Amino acid sequence: MKNKLTYIIDDDKLTVKLMTILISKNEFCEEIKSFYNAQFALEQLKQNSDNHNILPDAILLDLNMPLMDGWQFLDEFIHLSITKKISIFIMTSSIDPADIEKAKKYNVVKNYIEKPITSKKLDTLCRLISDINKPN
Repeated sequence: MKNKLTYIIDDDKLTVKLMTILISKNEFCEEIKSFYNAQFALEQLKQNSDNHNILPDAILLDLNMPLMDGWQFLDEFIHLSITKKISIFIMTSSIDPADIEKAKKYNVVKNYIEKPITSKKLDTLCRLISDINKPN
């Protein structure tokens, strides 16, 4: 199942551009919404929390960002009253084992992926999201 909407939350504009191109080429989703600031993404999620049609199916989240980092975003996200299943994938250049272990403590985080993003990594994400969204 292809995702309808994916959020990319990353402060690096070049990374966002490259990820957008790769995601489009791989037909990972129908629409991409980019946020260079995690706080803006959080506000959008809060505003749309009761409308599943405009909530993302997946969020590709960077960890190291100014203002609000990925960990702060996750801490806020888990307290939102959203009933839709949203798959969050950490996409980061961090290879710190402590970060990988910390990510496992968040049930909403489905995978920890090291940058750069490749077609193979996107295919893996598609399969994961499809499995998550299968009807029981």
